Amino acid sequence: MSDALKAVVTGGGSGIGLAAASALAGRGMRVACLDLNPPGEPFIGIKADVTDDAAVRAAVAEAAERLGGIDVLVNNAGIGAQGTIEDNPDSEWHRVFDVNVLGMVRVARAALPYLRRSEHAAIVNTCSIAATAGLPQRALYSATKGAVLSLTLAMAADHIREGIRVNCVNPGTADTPWVARLLEAADDPEAERAALNARQPMGRLVSAEEVAAAIAYLASPESASTTGTALAVDGGMQGLRLRPAN
Repeated sequence: MSDALKAVVTGGGSGIGLAAASALAGRGMRVACLDLNPPGEPFIGIKADVTDDAAVRAAVAEAAERLGGIDVLVNNAGIGAQGTIEDNPDSEWHRVFDVNVLGMVRVARAALPYLRRSEHAAIVNTCSIAATAGLPQRALYSATKGAVLSLTLAMAADHIREGIRVNCVNPGTADTPWVARLLEAADDPEAERAALNARQPMGRLVSAEEVAAAIAYLASPESASTTGTALAVDGGMQGLRLRPAN
């Protein structure tokens, strides 16, 4: 067990984070999940709020102590937002940026001293199709994910000579608890789901497990020559321009 890679996953209590934690554990890694509602066994669950720098530093230090170091950080914790630039007050802009962007900064900053000691150091940030495609009613969310994409590239440049790889995954619309809540709130949930399915060329939502598999690849030594990369897991949504079926 001492040779197993040690991973920290934020937002590991549900959705893509929990799927990523499971995928890493399936590859033999020891995994600590930081979350407001962390999972239990087989993971090391640690309660943490990514908007609180002191709490983040304490949680990362606890994870490193209990794991015996940190080789991998999956920066996944995030929240959503809907609307145009007219729809969200300043307070919500500050809150979503605080979680989605500064949250990643705080966790990575706390983890860097441990990652520098690893021979297989990797950071994987969860970004979004919203960073590379203009989506309606997602101005605030898209702005945060655009920042995550640029942050990923800058971090990759800053830390490559320290042996720390930094990449991100760009999921399309994924079948997660957050999307389920959006569908439940819609006037016609079935029609809304059909519209989300149709938006992706494969005709269905992305699964959390599919995103997790991409995260696990980028986190593993198999991708030792991959850094500063955004890996799309979006059913072809960003790259394909299909002709109408009829």
